[in-house]
Amino acid sequence: GAKEVGIEFHSLSKTYSMTGWRIGFVAGNRDLIQPLAKVKSNIDSGAFQAVQVAGIKALREGDRAVEKNRGIYQERRDIMVAGLRKIGLNPPAIAATFYLFVPVPQGMRSADFCMKLLTEAAIVVTPGNGFGPNGEGFFRIALTLPEARLQEAVDRIAHVMA
Repeated sequence: GAKEVGIEFHSLSKTYSMTGWRIGFVAGNRDLIQPLAKVKSNIDSGAFQAVQVAGIKALREGDRAVEKNRGIYQERRDIMVAGLRKIGLNPPAIAATFYLFVPVPQGMRSADFCMKLLTEAAIVVTPGNGFGPNGEGFFRIALTLPEARLQEAVDRIAHVMA
């Protein structure tokens, strides 16, 4: 019954590695989508045609690439989770994104720990409180680098925590 009362937005950014391309779609109740289409037609001119064509190709043929990327991110996640757990940080092994949301060491605030990593290990991570008050006590780290660089990050964090 959700289609009767709502619409759903989806971006191709993360699923198909099209970040920055600003392309996605909306699906659901036609009566709710039509006013949105009218507003959109008056505030922008649509995505560049090549981006539209790439989006169509991704939706039609992109499942193999998605599965390949899932495997890559799972390997990266496993490296980071194991490495961070060895040094006393305990991130959950999540399955749905290419970030980890990691608890900061006991007694530290998110921003303070992130600044420590930046100044002492040259690692950029995002303080959890930037995602709202419930994010305090955590930091977010991306899994978008090759495995060797992620292991290097774990080694640098370990050095800071020693």
